[in-house]
Amino acid sequence: MTDLDTQFTQAQEDVKQLPERPGNLTLLRLYALYKQASEGDVQGDKPGFTDIVGKYKYDAWAALKGTAQDAAKQQYVELVESLKSGASA
Repeated sequence: MTDLDTQFTQAQEDVKQLPERPGNLTLLRLYALYKQASEGDVQGDKPGFTDIVGKYKYDAWAALKGTAQDAAKQQYVELVESLKSGASA
């Protein structure tokens, strides 16, 4: 396991312990970065108009198409670190 993988795993634990729940846009960013880092580019059909949350999640993940998995892991770690320090909301 690389150092980045270790940091990514730790960030997944840290995000559950945040003192304050991040805003919806930040949660979408976390979701998209996690999915891109763990699975790569978005797959499957876009959810229909009745699944609003699913549609937003799909769009957020699709926006990262082409981003390398290691780059997504690094961005995820950095975002969690900024949330822990209170720099982002």
